[in-house]
Amino acid sequence: MNKLQLERMKNDNGFIAALDQSGGSTPKALAIYGISKEAYADDAEMFELVHDMRSRIMKSPAFTKERILGAILFEKTMDSKVDGKYSADYLWETKGILPILKVDKGLLDLENGVQLMKPIPNLDALLIHAKERHIFGTKMRSVIKEANEIGIKAIIDQQFEIGKVIAAAGLVPILEPEIDIHMKDKKAAEVILKQEILEHLKTLDANCLVMFKLTLPDADNFYEEIIKHPNVVRTVALSGGYSRKESNEKLARNPKLIASFSRALTEGLNVKQSEAEFDTMLDESIQSIYDASIK
Repeated sequence: MNKLQLERMKNDNGFIAALDQSGGSTPKALAIYGISKEAYADDAEMFELVHDMRSRIMKSPAFTKERILGAILFEKTMDSKVDGKYSADYLWETKGILPILKVDKGLLDLENGVQLMKPIPNLDALLIHAKERHIFGTKMRSVIKEANEIGIKAIIDQQFEIGKVIAAAGLVPILEPEIDIHMKDKKAAEVILKQEILEHLKTLDANCLVMFKLTLPDADNFYEEIIKHPNVVRTVALSGGYSRKESNEKLARNPKLIASFSRALTEGLNVKQSEAEFDTMLDESIQSIYDASIK
């Protein structure tokens, strides 16, 4: 593990940019950016277009280490280049931003009120490849849709089981048990989730370091115990469908919780914007999210 990168993630101000839309969410991300499905003939063209979008964001003068700690990448992005460098090398060597890899392969069908992750085939080989590409950490997402104790325990069991494998490989895993913001009993689910996380953290060796990416909670400062836990490098928040304005307002009421926004980060960006317009919009977005992350 790169100790300089670890200290930066643990102690520096800033937030994590989520640029990891995968196959299922890519068409929607491109549509919001102003590129319709008619603009590409197949998946190869689609991924090329979304890489162009991500590259434009990464190369923008607004995208700086002073405000952004890390960026989460899709696997195809990790193996693509920005200005002649592999994406992770461009982020760290050119920008001073930590590269993080999305490793999950999507979600299983709903069971016990939750969607577990699909199996991750060849995880060991992927982690070796990620280290070859100079990746700092990983991210994997599950979804909670009901306050179901059995389902939530199953999600945390799975997240920690795979997280320990990733940590043993020398990477820092971000565990993301997302709570659907539209569910009726969100507060109850948050209580169950926090208790499960705290119980599972007791099982970790002192040198096993993890991060969490959690839905913005209804109760302010709700995840303080997790944020302060010695095994937790950093806890970040997902926007989960909230607008950037609402996400920032909620985030600012949670000290030490920092952002890891995707849709809220790219809100307002459009393929037809001039470079000046694009950079100005991205700069305003990044500044607002940064301000909310350091309060």
